[in-house]
This record gives sequence, structure tokens and C-alpha cells, in this order.
Amino acid sequence: MSAGNLKTPDWNAARVAVIGLARSGVAACMFLRKRGASVVGTDLRTAADLGDAIQKLQEAGVETSLGAYPDLTRFDGIILSPGVDPSQGPVAQAAASGVFILPELELGALAARGRIVCITGTKGKSTTTVSLHAMLREAGFDARAVGNIGDPITAHVDGSDEQTVFVTEASSFQLETTRNFRPDCAVFLNLFADHLDRHPGFEAYAAAKARIFVNQTESDAAIVNGEDAGVLELARKTRARVIPFRPRTPPAASAAGEVAYFDEHEARFRSGATVTLFHDADVQIPGSAVRANLLAAAATAHHLGVSSESISAAVRRFRGVPHTFERLGEVRGVAFFNDSKATTLESVEAALRSFETPVIAIMGGRLKAGSFRSLRDAVAGRARSIYAIGESRALIREALGDLCPVHETDRLEAAVAAAHREAREGDTILLSPGCSSFDMFRDYAERGNIFRQAFRDLSLQGAA
Repeated sequence: MSAGNLKTPDWNAARVAVIGLARSGVAACMFLRKRGASVVGTDLRTAADLGDAIQKLQEAGVETSLGAYPDLTRFDGIILSPGVDPSQGPVAQAAASGVFILPELELGALAARGRIVCITGTKGKSTTTVSLHAMLREAGFDARAVGNIGDPITAHVDGSDEQTVFVTEASSFQLETTRNFRPDCAVFLNLFADHLDRHPGFEAYAAAKARIFVNQTESDAAIVNGEDAGVLELARKTRARVIPFRPRTPPAASAAGEVAYFDEHEARFRSGATVTLFHDADVQIPGSAVRANLLAAAATAHHLGVSSESISAAVRRFRGVPHTFERLGEVRGVAFFNDSKATTLESVEAALRSFETPVIAIMGGRLKAGSFRSLRDAVAGRARSIYAIGESRALIREALGDLCPVHETDRLEAAVAAAHREAREGDTILLSPGCSSFDMFRDYAERGNIFRQAFRDLSLQGAA
């Protein structure tokens, strides 16, 4: 099999290596085996690390190579899981020898029937994906939420037809190695520095994100943040019809073209006539970031033919995404918010600014980019104290310790317990790390689940 026929791939009898055997890698192996490929699943981790996945693969006839990669130059193609860096030696050598490389995202998209909506941006992807999926389902669409949100697209293409809409969350890792990936509708939320521990610099990170646009045609749509200069610059790469959304300020009355915006406590879409998509009162989660994501989702839903009634009904029922500004409840008058997926400092700032009552913040981990000093305005006068965890504890204390008390702790559970002892009725305890989780946890979900369990433990102690 050659790279030249990737638009209509025939995997039968192709020898394919799937690198990375987490959820997307396992799904890709199963997808390829169903289509007659000879598949080798490979991972630098051991069978003990990977658990039940190995038995599942072997039962399906997938060969495995664990602890080290096989000679990747001997394969017809390589499928990358999102966590695998394409620049690492064996992968780069295979690419240089002519082996074509695809991300799992494009592997599935090439086989999908129906429309593909692809959502990217530095923050807000999951909220936008889940809320758009809910709007489409409310209107009776066969909508499937896939991608970076946790469900691999290769596990959901079977049974799709021309009426299916794949609502696809895509990270820079999933987009950077795409070739012919062409979403019918590209949604770009915002752009600022992130994942610079993986990408060589901001320009490389932005270029990876911009691949969402490169194969679009005039018949496609690009729904982009009209108030983000970086997004607008990247959107110049698309030939698609550009539809801006403006979460902070309405457009000028004389401005031409389609646009979504907030005005007079309503989310509106103007295209000649103006329609109301939903009302501020429909939104059940505090914060301007959530409103912006819901506006992007509503603009996309409207473009896809969803009625305002279905959009507003979905917004009223929307309660957020696990680990993304997720309200867990209260213990003795103190609210708990799980924002474990906030791995950038910009996300922490947005979370802090969402509250009018005092906040006790838990933050820290492995800092990916920036300085905690960027949080000074958001922390000042708003944070009662900060509990710092992980590798960045000293950085947090140095950057913010003159604004409020900063307590360094070794364990997240200890931070939660101490924060609750300090909290007063009406306060909020917010886990919003601003960092990756890999210094202490398997991933952000494990970090968020430990926070959830600490909340439950406090409730069960009779404090609620």
C-alpha cells in the first residue's frame, strides 16, 4: 500500500504497525483487523502495564511487540496514537524510508460516512464537543462524540451513514500527522501556548492546529473565534466559508456576513435575518469561558440545521463535562469544583474569574508553559489561599505567595482536607491545576477522580 491512495485506502493484507496501545491504539488495531490487515500493536510499556488490553488484542489476532518497537521500516503503514511523538527516532526513520504515517483520527475519518465536525483549540474543546453533541441529539440527529474526548473514532464508524454527524474533538497531537483529513465543519475556539513540552515551539503547536483547515474546500465551513487574532490568522489557510463567533462583543451593525454573538443576554446568529439561539438564563454553569464554548457549539448546530428550540433545550440541561469545571456539590456550605482538565494557566485564570465568592485553589503539577505570575490579577482579592501540589509547588509559592497564603502539600487528598478545614461557608474549593498530571498521576482523569473521592469522603464523614 502506498501513500498515494490514502483517500480510498484498502487495508486488506496490508502490514500495519499501531503505536501506542491505550484506547485509541486498541480501537485502531480492531478496526484494521476487521478490514483484513496484518496488525502489530506496539508499545514501550509492558504487558503488566497495559493490563487486559493485550489479551483482547491477541484474541483478535493482533500481534504485539511490547517494551520496544519492532523495525518500523518494514511496515506498509504506521498508525499513531495521540500520545506518541512522531519525531522520536524509530518513527522518524520509518517516515524517512517512505512508510506513510497516519493518526488514529484520520484512519477512522477516512472510513466514516456522514459529516465530520472537528473541534480544536487550546481550551474548551470538550465542553464544546459535549454540548454540540447534546444539541444534535436533542434535534434527533445520529450524532457520535469521538476523538480526544475519550471515544476513538475508529470504534464508532461502523453503522454510520450519510445522516451521521461525527462530533470530533481533536488535539494538536491528533492533527499534526494528518494528510487528507477534511472536516465538513472545522471549529477553532482559541489559541495560546500549550504542550510546549512536546512541540518544539509555539509556531509548531499552532501549525499542528492549523492542519484542521488545510484540506477544506469552498463547500465546507470554518466556525472560528472572531476575537482571537491567532485563530483568525490561521483561518486564512482555509478555503471554507468562515463563520466567526464573538463571545465578548457584538459585531458592528453594518458588518456583513454570518456571525454568532451575545447581545442583550441572548446568544444570536445573524445571517441577513437574526435568530436567538439561547438565553443567558438557560446556562447552568458560571463563567464566561463556558458561555463562549456554548456559543461556538450553538453556532455550529445552527449551521448544521438544528432549531433554536433544540439548542436552548440542550443548553438548559447541560451540566458540564467530567473534570472540566465540574460542580461536585457542597460540604458544610462549601462548594467543590473539579477542573482537573485545566492544564494551562489560561484555563486556571478563566476558572478563578468565574467566581464572585472567595476561592481556595488547588493547583500545580508539571508546568507545560508560561509562568504562574500570569495569574496574579486573577488571584489578587479572589483567592483566600492556594494549596500547591506536584513539581511546581515552589514556582507557585514564589509567584503568588505575596498575594495569599500558599501551602505546599505532597498529596492531593491532604490538600483537599486542609482546604476544607480552612474554608468558610460560602467559599469554593477549586481544583484547577494549570499543569499536566504526569508527575503524580496517570492522567488528568485520575487526578480528578482522586479529588472527587476526597469530596465524597468529606461528605460521608457527616460534614454535609
